[in-house]
Amino acid sequence: MRQSPERGPAMTAPLLHRLTGLLLISVTALVAIREWGRTDALDPLAYLLWVILVGALFLQVRPGRKAFVYVALALTAALIMKGGDWRGTITAAMHSGTFIAAFFTALATLRAAAEPSEAIRAGGSFLSRQPPGKRYLALTLGGTAFALLLNYGSIALLGSLATAAAHEEPDEEIRNHRRRRMLLAIQRGFVVSLPWSPLSFSVAISTALIPGASWGGVVLPCFITAVIMTLLGWGLDTLFKPRLSHPLPPRGKPEGSWALMLPLLALLAILATSVVILGAITGIRVIGLVLVIVPIMAFVWTWLQARDGGTPLGERLRDYTFRDMPGYRSEVLLLMMAGYIGTVGAPLLAPLVKASGFHPEDLPHWLVLAGLIWVIPLCGQFAMNPILAVTLIAPLLPTPAELGVSPAVLVSAICAGWALGGISSPFTATTLLIGSFGNVSARHVGLRWNGTYMLVCLVALPLWVLAYAYLLS
Repeated sequence: MRQSPERGPAMTAPLLHRLTGLLLISVTALVAIREWGRTDALDPLAYLLWVILVGALFLQVRPGRKAFVYVALALTAALIMKGGDWRGTITAAMHSGTFIAAFFTALATLRAAAEPSEAIRAGGSFLSRQPPGKRYLALTLGGTAFALLLNYGSIALLGSLATAAAHEEPDEEIRNHRRRRMLLAIQRGFVVSLPWSPLSFSVAISTALIPGASWGGVVLPCFITAVIMTLLGWGLDTLFKPRLSHPLPPRGKPEGSWALMLPLLALLAILATSVVILGAITGIRVIGLVLVIVPIMAFVWTWLQARDGGTPLGERLRDYTFRDMPGYRSEVLLLMMAGYIGTVGAPLLAPLVKASGFHPEDLPHWLVLAGLIWVIPLCGQFAMNPILAVTLIAPLLPTPAELGVSPAVLVSAICAGWALGGISSPFTATTLLIGSFGNVSARHVGLRWNGTYMLVCLVALPLWVLAYAYLLS
């Protein structure tokens, strides 16, 4: 006998999608209350909803993602068997998991509001049609600005626009070179936002793990890291620009002007001003401010679009809750499990590291700082997400006081390594997306297209961090 539609398998996915969206928004609201109210009274409810969320996501993802849940369960069982303060560690792991879910959900609201915007798309199209001498720097700086609003969506948007612009070139040799150079500029533009942006997971996670660290204390040295990475990429693109077998034909000026970037800059100005003013008034840390400011900005932007003839507000909100957020199920589960596994695994790893005779605190201090920049991207070559790598490694590190440096120095090293992992690991979303647009593998993007850039950055960034640690800090 045929099953009714209400109970059949076809209804399972939509029901799970609805549950996933509601759970993500509920967890986000509870974490925001925790940050703004400076209270953990609602944490038990947040942890319960988070566990249900993990279960709902587990039923929707492919086996490769489910493996992360199995690893988390196995490590939890091992931690309990080990004894000690396992309850405190598991609570800290769920605290990390709820924060990651909330942070991702909050950032996704701005992406959902920005993607339908014709003004944002026009700005991206203008950047992708810049002449060769300006294109790399324009796409890198523009990619950074877009990344602040769209996160990984910046690569999807600018990548599609850049590919379309490249396809307009009739000469195949020029078309292939142009596509590769534009895609690399877009990827590097996204990655250079990671060390300093208050909307990046690298800043949010590292400042939470390193005692005494805050975004205000790390933004200057981390921003300089981003400047160094930008200038190195621009310099290498200029120095090693491809040699054509025939002269480059003359090009006309791109349509439009830099005024097309004003809507994007206005949004960034509103975001920055809101964070600075509310931070000074409330004293709430930046990541707590982001959890509230970003969704409010997204809601107002969506309402304005609906008022001007766009999709009705109610429909947009339903789409975000029941379609957009469930669409991120694999990414959300991966990020949450990476944070959970790193937190639970660190106490299990520490005794093994000590038993091996390796003591990080006995290493030269400069080597610890430089080693962080090298080790994090190295872990990325073996499918270790930066969140997982950092949450595992950070508890094993000497404290900033033991290293004789400020917390900002340690965070700068971690964020620099995190950024390089994002540019080189064949398992990160950045290389996967760029590879799909460039019709090459993610490993080819990470190791071939970015090989020289990585080698230069692996030398330059440790030198900068050490100079900041021992000469400028």
